[in-house]
Amino acid sequence: MKIGIIKERKNPPDKRVVFTPKKCKELLTKYPQLELKVESSDIRVFSDEAYIKEGIEVVTDVSDCDVLLGVKEVPISHLIANKKYFFFSHTIKKQPYNRDLLLAILLKNIELHDHEVITDSRGKRLVAFGRYAGIVGAYNGFRTFGLKFDLFNLPKAEDLEDQKTLINELKKIELPPIKIVLTGRGRVGSGVKEMLDGMNLRQVSVDAFLNETFDEPVYVQIDVLDYNKRKDGKVLDNRDFYTNPHEYESNFMRFAKVADMYIAGHFFSDGAPYIFTRDDAKSKDFNIKVVADVSCDIDGPVASTIRPSIIAEPIYGYQPQSEQEVYFKNKNAIAVMAVDNLPCELPKDASEGFGEQFAKYVIPAFFNNDADGILERSCVTKNGKLTKHFSYLQDYVDGK
Repeated sequence: MKIGIIKERKNPPDKRVVFTPKKCKELLTKYPQLELKVESSDIRVFSDEAYIKEGIEVVTDVSDCDVLLGVKEVPISHLIANKKYFFFSHTIKKQPYNRDLLLAILLKNIELHDHEVITDSRGKRLVAFGRYAGIVGAYNGFRTFGLKFDLFNLPKAEDLEDQKTLINELKKIELPPIKIVLTGRGRVGSGVKEMLDGMNLRQVSVDAFLNETFDEPVYVQIDVLDYNKRKDGKVLDNRDFYTNPHEYESNFMRFAKVADMYIAGHFFSDGAPYIFTRDDAKSKDFNIKVVADVSCDIDGPVASTIRPSIIAEPIYGYQPQSEQEVYFKNKNAIAVMAVDNLPCELPKDASEGFGEQFAKYVIPAFFNNDADGILERSCVTKNGKLTKHFSYLQDYVDGK
């Protein structure tokens, strides 16, 4: 088994990698039958020399490898026919901008495995960058708050080395006694919480957040039944919400009335009610001034997220009354941070964490005849066709 780690070629450049030099060395020790090659890159957060130092072969041609591992989409011109690829293809939700990529993958007889659908038998994702999106998103949220109100000017996350450094910078700032609401308890929400706890912010209960005042900054982490309620007034459980989202309506306004900052780290599924709408944001009771939308669903559950932002210019303003983008320091604007590739700002930590997961869950499948079905479930295309699990993409492929 010969695995190649490919150079990231998508623009803007992505410094992340599936395996760090140390993880490559560990894998070669654990699996004597494994060969690893790393394609030379002047972009990657780990230099060619760092891999060579660990005894990993660095090459300019990986066409002799059986499996090719990347992070972002591979440009069509660089796809090698008849290979197995692993990367985030951004095709499985029928994204229009990547239809040509999927067509090329089929035409070139590539066996595509998408990181997004590497799951266990219950459908739980096994490899993801969500935690790091939450970590950077929380930091960027406070950076946005400081810039919005001219209180402090944190350095950009991309200029700092790791999570510890981000937290140290956050510990230096002085926040007024603001209230921060966080949605989400998954990987993203947990990453955000790590940062809030790391900077020693006080966590309070839902009741205290809604009804009490504080002389220090506080936060609350809320789950779906805290900010959604059944239309018929019944109080059931999370399972009912996920099964029957159409039976619910948002109850987030009670938080929006008292919160100053909102960090969105939730997963949003089709059919669920919007968290707050454009009309909600127009209300005189809507108090939120800064939104750090880590989830970044455009024109979706967070009304102020009207477009994604980029690392170079991460903040824009949303004017609720006009429903238009304005300068984020405008006194009537909600300052929005909606970068959709946040883990790119923490490439070292993100690569280390992702590689740990990939090594734990995916690599063994190459040597145990895919005993747990990891490879089968993640396989989108094979033998020039869509696999059974992804046959729903046929109309997308056909252009219908």
